[in-house]
Amino acid sequence: MSDDTLRSPSPARLSFADALRVYLRPRVLVVVLLGFSSGLPLALTGTTLSVWMTEAGVNLSTIGLFSLVGLPYTLKFLWAPVVDALDAPLLSRLLGRRRGWLMATQLALVAAILFLGVQNPASAPWMVAAGALLVAFLSATQDIVVDAFRVERLDPSEQAAGMAGYVAAYRIGMLASGAGVIAFVSWMEALRVPRESVWTWGYVFGAACMGVGVLATLMAREPEGEVARGGKDPLGRVVSTAVGAFTEFLSRPQAWTVLLFVLLYKFCDAFAGVLTAPFIIDIGFDKLTYAGIVKGVGLAAALAGGFAGGMLARALPLVTCLWIGGVLQMASNLAFTAQAMIGVNVPFLTGTIVVENFTGAIGTVVFVAYLSALCGARAHTATQYALLTALTAVGRTFLASGGGFLAARTGWPVFFLITVAAGLPGLALLTLLQARGHFGELARRTKAAAAG
Repeated sequence: MSDDTLRSPSPARLSFADALRVYLRPRVLVVVLLGFSSGLPLALTGTTLSVWMTEAGVNLSTIGLFSLVGLPYTLKFLWAPVVDALDAPLLSRLLGRRRGWLMATQLALVAAILFLGVQNPASAPWMVAAGALLVAFLSATQDIVVDAFRVERLDPSEQAAGMAGYVAAYRIGMLASGAGVIAFVSWMEALRVPRESVWTWGYVFGAACMGVGVLATLMAREPEGEVARGGKDPLGRVVSTAVGAFTEFLSRPQAWTVLLFVLLYKFCDAFAGVLTAPFIIDIGFDKLTYAGIVKGVGLAAALAGGFAGGMLARALPLVTCLWIGGVLQMASNLAFTAQAMIGVNVPFLTGTIVVENFTGAIGTVVFVAYLSALCGARAHTATQYALLTALTAVGRTFLASGGGFLAARTGWPVFFLITVAAGLPGLALLTLLQARGHFGELARRTKAAAAG
């Protein structure tokens, strides 16, 4: 395995203090703060908006249709070449290429959140839809820029730690715009603020929280190195960047095998995850018990698993970490098989959720570190990363969509055993890539990019 490693330049045996110290590096801290900024808008167009619309008397059918405003998160790869090819007007000249785009999207998000907050869901649902779609579009664009900035700004030894901190802060950002905004609205009601304006103030609070991202952008330093831009025509540069991103990636050794691996590595996790909530309710747990365990113990386990994944990736070669993550996410699905046979048992459910969230977070951090290593071409970072993450969404959205039919035919215990087997193709491809020297080539290319 010696030629198939992608590890940090530090010694393999890291002390616990060394593993934690990386999170205190300024550029890692900036990425963590940007994670909060990325997670913040999500609930403002999701859970929080649904609660607001429910209180306003909007019917459930309309509220359900509002889930479509999340479409920009799936389609963001379509405009990612714009971020790679063009500068943000004026701001990129003042702050640099990536920081300019960060500031532009964050300021635009503040304005869009305020616009959404002054709408009336009962009398103008289409304006609410327009505002929510605008927030989602700008939020997806911010994600594109943050991902590119993180990949370009952090050293290979910092990628996993940066992603672990990013994921933790992302979840906290979602809490701030979800439970935080709802609690703020309740507080405003307790102060006897007029009912028709409390939600506007709630969204003002959400917009103010975007200040964390603005502060992170001002604290950040632009990734080093200039990127060559071909031609003066903006449209031509965008098209050239999009084509170049595809061409550069597909010209690499094992490119199609890598893409198939990206598609299938997290499939077993996604296959089970789509039906986790329906399964728990179906076997007899009430919604309050499930929500309490998932949002409480489950969140803590996910945060701990993310940081464990970051420390793991600093101490071991990337291919070893991918093996560990792949095996753990398969094994965790066995806990659901056991839960299906045991039935309603709150302590066992708590353990099941802890295992699932902890191992899933390890797998996610390790996998994202791998995706980051694949995006080595500075001119195409945003485009290639958006494309790779879109590919992982295919497994989550489309391949896993038939899980309900399968569970209905087999029953829950057998279904979760099948989800365990669904992880085998990904591990088979990992074996193939390792045998063909993919990780050795990836390590050499990463070192060359860092040196250059």
